[in-house]
Amino acid sequence: MKWTPIAAGLLSVVPLTCHAAIYLTTEQAQALMFPAINMQHIKLNITSDLNAALKKSSGMYHAFTADQVYKTANGGWFIIDKVLGKHEMITYAVGLNANGTVKQVEILEYNESYGGQVRNTTWRSQFVGKSIKDKIELNSDIQNISGATLSSKHLTDGIKRIVALHDLLLKTL
Repeated sequence: MKWTPIAAGLLSVVPLTCHAAIYLTTEQAQALMFPAINMQHIKLNITSDLNAALKKSSGMYHAFTADQVYKTANGGWFIIDKVLGKHEMITYAVGLNANGTVKQVEILEYNESYGGQVRNTTWRSQFVGKSIKDKIELNSDIQNISGATLSSKHLTDGIKRIVALHDLLLKTL
């Protein structure tokens, strides 16, 4: 008795499912991080030299896309970025104080079926107050999450890249 063709046939009609969740919109994250503060969308010119410097300081190999960068009326910054989890992209927002320290981190969209513990407030709060002077490194000043190692690592590197962006460019604007 051969089950392979039958099993293959049954599996071909089973729909593939993926786990995707949008937790916050851009506007909701902005209001959460900077309540009642006006923001202005800033168009940045990310040169190849700047991308190379960001890559060197953060370890992130894909280029930073600067299409969602906002400056607040009080000199802070609101930046949306994406990093790879294990297989899917994670969209997150970082609020920076005027001095470049991390004010807050929010996960906007998480598409993995596991590793969602990076949304935990306690884990994200480890970044608050971090600046270019800090390591911002997993298993050093940022604790890893068992079961979400790649998501933890890539988010940590992404946040480090945002902090480096402030040091290299945003603080001059």
